[in-house]
Amino acid sequence: MKFLKFSISLFLFTLFLSNCKSTSGNKSDLPQVEIPIPVPPMASNSSPRPHLVTSFFGMADQDSAMLYTLKNNNKMEVRITNYGGYITNIIVPDKAGNPGDVVLGFNTLEGYKQKGNPFFGCLVGRYANRIAKASFTLDGVIYKLAANNGRNTLHGGIKGFDKKVWKTIDASDSMLVFQLISPDGEEGFPGTVTATVKYIISDDNQLVIDYTATTDKATPINLTNHTYFNLSAGKEATILNHELMLNAEMYTPVDDELIPTGKVAFVVNTPFDFAKSKLIGRDIDKVKGGYDHNFVLKGIGKAAEVYDPGSGRVMSVFTTCPGVQFYTGNFLNGSQTDTKGGVKYLKHSGFCLETQYFPDSPNQPLFPSCILRPGQTYNQKTSFQFSVR
Repeated sequence: MKFLKFSISLFLFTLFLSNCKSTSGNKSDLPQVEIPIPVPPMASNSSPRPHLVTSFFGMADQDSAMLYTLKNNNKMEVRITNYGGYITNIIVPDKAGNPGDVVLGFNTLEGYKQKGNPFFGCLVGRYANRIAKASFTLDGVIYKLAANNGRNTLHGGIKGFDKKVWKTIDASDSMLVFQLISPDGEEGFPGTVTATVKYIISDDNQLVIDYTATTDKATPINLTNHTYFNLSAGKEATILNHELMLNAEMYTPVDDELIPTGKVAFVVNTPFDFAKSKLIGRDIDKVKGGYDHNFVLKGIGKAAEVYDPGSGRVMSVFTTCPGVQFYTGNFLNGSQTDTKGGVKYLKHSGFCLETQYFPDSPNQPLFPSCILRPGQTYNQKTSFQFSVR
């Protein structure tokens, strides 16, 4: 029976991998896919969209960090800074129409620069999540990375994309575009990478993040956003009573260092089964430390849906990525300063849904390839859609 389950799992995972491969005829190691994430135009009978608001946020690395405020006509407001691409606020209405901020964060730039910042709302790169033993081999060359998570590399290393001032190359009432050039050898990664990230807000309370990147040498690339959500807008101290659905039948088990073992496992009849919506807190005590695991998405499109019964807020997540890291704020301990309203963010105060290639993919030959080569373009899109019920 165990062999049969393993065989079925291996077959399904192999089928998944084949669907991830490019069908465009080029030699790209990355899936070349398009996602039907709509960006609806403003209705013709609606009021003009509020103008983009720009303000000075502080200094970082002798560069000016700016804070941009995007608003639509349906009480949604998103604030983003070009320092680390942080989403500092997402304000959306509850079922009574009252707006509330549904993301964890800080009051000032200094808060985001502090050593204890657990990546609240940032752009993550060059490689999101963990790379085992801070090294990988590519085309026969061993690359040594910065170890910043025990003996492993986490979220790009000591000074990843979250600690850089991005160049603002376009801004309008509904869109922001940031760009960053990461030089060859930065944090140990090969190749000069040009990364561009576009944020788009629409009048149906949708935030789309569109990531692209190019390189002049083969390199791993895995970009994501690391926002911590609490859909109660702070009325609930934890997210354990939120209800979650994940469009995944499998996940990637990890060792004690949260590094994937290289295997995949079915979620059915385990605490990892969110195929049907259930309380985040229902089985969390059965998972050592809490959820911090990559889920293998069944296909391109809807990846997750989260519902907060108290506020009535719903967040749906759509993505082109093959996986999503579901994280329940297990390492939050109240030590951060300059938090919004002086709140102490404790364990499980927020959750993350980080759309991604799988953790440690550069060292895992059976995982979807994350290698970007010269002449290719990395592209992934993720959408966060807010509604009520």
